[in-house]
Amino acid sequence: MSTANNEGSCSLLGNGVVGILAESINIWERRAPLTPSHCARLLLGGKGKTGVERIIVQPSTKRIHHDAQYEDVGCEISDDLSECGLIIGIKQPKLEMVLPDRAYAFFSHTHKAQKENMPLLDKILAERVSLYDYELIVGNNGKRFMAFGKFAGRAGLIDFLHGLGQRYLTLGYSTPFLSLGASHMYSSLAAAKAAVIAVGEEIATLGLPSGITPIVFVFTGDGNVSQGAQEIFKLLPHTFVDAHRLPELFRPAGDLAQHSQPMRRVSQVYGCVVTCQDMVAPRDSTKSFDKADYYAHPEHYYPVFHERIAPYASVIVNCMYWEKRFPRLLTTKQLQELTKKGCPLVGVSDITCDIGGSIEFVNQTTFIERPFFRYDPFTDSYHADMEGDGVICLAVDILPTEFSREASQHFGDILSQFVGRLASARSIMELPSHLRKACIAHAGALTSLYEYIPRMRKTSTDPSSNQTNDSSSKKKYTTLVSLSGHLFDQFLINDALDVIEAAGGSFRLVRCDVGQSSNAMSYSELEVAADDTAILDKIIDSLTSIANPSKDGVFNKEKELSLKIGKVSESKVEVRSSIKKVPAVLILGAGRVCRPAAEFLASGGSISCSDSLKTCQGINVEEIEGLQLIVASLYLKDAEETIEGIQNATAIQLDAMDYGRLSEYVSQVEVVISLLPPSFHAVIANACIEHKKHMVTASYVDDSMSRLDEKAKSAGVTILCEMGLDPGIDHMMAMKMIDHAHVGKGKIKSFTSYCGGLPSPAAANNPLAYKFSWSPAGAIRAGRNSATYKSMGKIVHVDGNELYDSATRFRIPELPAFALECLPNRNSLLYGDLYGITNEASTIFRATLRYEGFSEVMASLAKIGFFDAEPHPMLKGGQRPTFSAFLNGLLNTKHSSPVNGNNPEGSTGDEKEMVKSLILSGHCKETTTAVKTIKTIKFLGLHEDEEIPVACLSAFDVVCLRMEHRLAYSSKEQDMVLLHHEVEVEFPDGRPTENRQATLLEFGRVQNDETTTAMALTVGIPAAIGALLLLQNNVQRRGVIRPLEPEVYLPGS
Repeated sequence: MSTANNEGSCSLLGNGVVGILAESINIWERRAPLTPSHCARLLLGGKGKTGVERIIVQPSTKRIHHDAQYEDVGCEISDDLSECGLIIGIKQPKLEMVLPDRAYAFFSHTHKAQKENMPLLDKILAERVSLYDYELIVGNNGKRFMAFGKFAGRAGLIDFLHGLGQRYLTLGYSTPFLSLGASHMYSSLAAAKAAVIAVGEEIATLGLPSGITPIVFVFTGDGNVSQGAQEIFKLLPHTFVDAHRLPELFRPAGDLAQHSQPMRRVSQVYGCVVTCQDMVAPRDSTKSFDKADYYAHPEHYYPVFHERIAPYASVIVNCMYWEKRFPRLLTTKQLQELTKKGCPLVGVSDITCDIGGSIEFVNQTTFIERPFFRYDPFTDSYHADMEGDGVICLAVDILPTEFSREASQHFGDILSQFVGRLASARSIMELPSHLRKACIAHAGALTSLYEYIPRMRKTSTDPSSNQTNDSSSKKKYTTLVSLSGHLFDQFLINDALDVIEAAGGSFRLVRCDVGQSSNAMSYSELEVAADDTAILDKIIDSLTSIANPSKDGVFNKEKELSLKIGKVSESKVEVRSSIKKVPAVLILGAGRVCRPAAEFLASGGSISCSDSLKTCQGINVEEIEGLQLIVASLYLKDAEETIEGIQNATAIQLDAMDYGRLSEYVSQVEVVISLLPPSFHAVIANACIEHKKHMVTASYVDDSMSRLDEKAKSAGVTILCEMGLDPGIDHMMAMKMIDHAHVGKGKIKSFTSYCGGLPSPAAANNPLAYKFSWSPAGAIRAGRNSATYKSMGKIVHVDGNELYDSATRFRIPELPAFALECLPNRNSLLYGDLYGITNEASTIFRATLRYEGFSEVMASLAKIGFFDAEPHPMLKGGQRPTFSAFLNGLLNTKHSSPVNGNNPEGSTGDEKEMVKSLILSGHCKETTTAVKTIKTIKFLGLHEDEEIPVACLSAFDVVCLRMEHRLAYSSKEQDMVLLHHEVEVEFPDGRPTENRQATLLEFGRVQNDETTTAMALTVGIPAAIGALLLLQNNVQRRGVIRPLEPEVYLPGS
């Protein structure tokens, strides 16, 4: 590489010229930090808008995107990056590629003082380089923006399935896995998934050999790596089993029934996700597992994975970070003992690549071109082939690069958002805080957050090192202090070392296990020394104060100070200080709806919506940049997962019924959005009124909220309710149409509204053409509600027991492909009053939409008795009936004589007999309806010879259980929201009557392998818009209101 001779002291920082390195560490590294499409957008905007003026790309013949593709979008191709002020890559470059007085961004693996990378850090400092580490770019929630965990999980499982087919073949079994290639053999992730799906179809059709079934995949951990692996696993026909139920998959060896019938092929695989509570047990049998205690005191627990999980595992997919202070998942000796007993373990996919770690016998890294080794526990030997005794092991440490195209796109989507800031900044003080914190070194010196690195290096744990803290050995009193927590990614190690040195003490690093991900904690042991016990006591007290241990924590000064250093107290302080500087919104509830609302608010309302969802138009966002979000949930993990990757968002744990803490957080924000159940709203509204804060909710206005109207008005507070889909968008669309008609001197002759949450056509792949993304109980109960509406001037009442029978065919001319039906939706007359059209409209009708045929099947199920909520006699007592027997009992109970009495299987035998039974019993009038009903019963498994779980006490419980499992959306399926209004307007001046229509059609979205439902979008975004309107004081009305006025519906529709 050539360099400019005059670059010794002339800094090029901020010149807007970006260099992209050719990756040189590994021949398989084909990823790029920016794709050609990212470069095109950056260059098109120019330096004035994006901060990037030029992009120079080092040529590479192995990069996933060819040089010509970069050249086509305006990049320059050159080995010489000497004109670049910012140079970016994925992995660390070779030392000779580090040029002086420039900024570099890559995964450096230096901030934890990792010994093997200290030469790189020394080079960075010597060349006065500004080093930004992607691993350290985190949001206010402590979550990393840039990571490849899911890609590692996906590639790791596909590669293992590829090897699993070969291994089974050497054992004498041909399986569909044999046709699957390794991840890098496919042109895209989609192509690889299609191949896995094809394998799954063959398993479902032809089954797996009985000699190797059941095949059980055990996934350790539930983080991104595990989620990526499970995503691939779910493409196969599968069932997930709780850890405690694994033994049920295996019949006892002496079970005569097993040998009295032909061996059947099994048409699915089994999965089990285990976390630390499944792997260890408390040594004190009187105590239960406590995660916080386990992290702080792993010595209080003993390993049980080898007894409770491993004996049933065919494959262990290791996705969980492990530290040496914790018990191993599986030791070599444990495997040897299990093998002697005939354990079914075929192999290990160690995606964490934790060599010699949690799985002791995985003692070597493997490579993409040679991904497996075989360990033989009988001889304690290692082999490079597949043939012979033992287990196959995969431990590739560069898995994400196998999906280089998608991984690069994912990475560049994030990096391109702030690479311009890095390229144009001449000083780190010009950067936002999350980028400043990611700067390890600047102008030849470590930045303040990383000044601990030299101290860590001086106290090296390497016994061969002579670099020890001499002052420590000269002190009179010492104690061993253990620090566990986010020591490095949250910079808490700085605080601990400062405390020790400020008090006059010294330290020596005895042990250091660093967390390898943002979710993993690090662990360090320090020998802390002082000249007298008073100083040592002061240090210990200060460290304890930092840690803020629980009241039940026990500390023994003479032996060890165990500190669990987390984010709880720190994040609270950060929240308070930031709230004072910028507008803030508190979102209560971290369910499905929260994520779209949080993303929309974090963007300042700038996230574009689809053409059908017009709720973004007209929002003025100029005054809400930098909006601070606080997402609260009863469980902190739910809130943290919801805000992952969202800037300026903080997750907190909050019980909304704890009025003191609720009030504390309400007082610190401008607007509160409650996405909690309606029963919580009155309490939250009272807190908002007390502190004079506005509130938004998507729920109906009930009596408890109505009673707060005057109180809110007196306090000058707006409580904007019914700001979701239905109610919400339906209100706004309706009032916009009605007010427009009134302005034109028209009168509303007829108002009809139709709304439904449905599967997309592609996902409507079952006899009911319906699916649930939550418990079916609420939807089934809604189908039993009575309804009232006005039609042609007459009031029509529909009894709840006859609601399904009242369904009528419905078509929208603009959407001819949708074969729909509608059911009356509760009391439509209330909306005549709300919309001010009761006295002018002869028809006021609101309906729920379903695909055609849904209601006739549901009506039949109701007549059979499946929706009866009373305890059923057959479900009482210890003896549990099968689903088949229970169905037979329901059918026979409904009429005097047994159905199909000559059939030893009762009513659940031949399908034709079942159809005949439904007709004879009067449950169905038409044969076509009976056929559809039987298909539904069979799809739900209500005819199967499986025992009904003890939790089911009624027929309603039984059908809800089956619907929840069989009518759930898969991870890739989309839902759909369809809202349609029709208004007939007549004019007194003789103008012809007009029929006006408005339609919203929104589909769920799958982005970055994350699914956002259409229902969540159409509820969450309107609620977020309501908050923005209140923040900007665009809503002048006070009290408890609905979105019926132009000040709300004009910008919100």
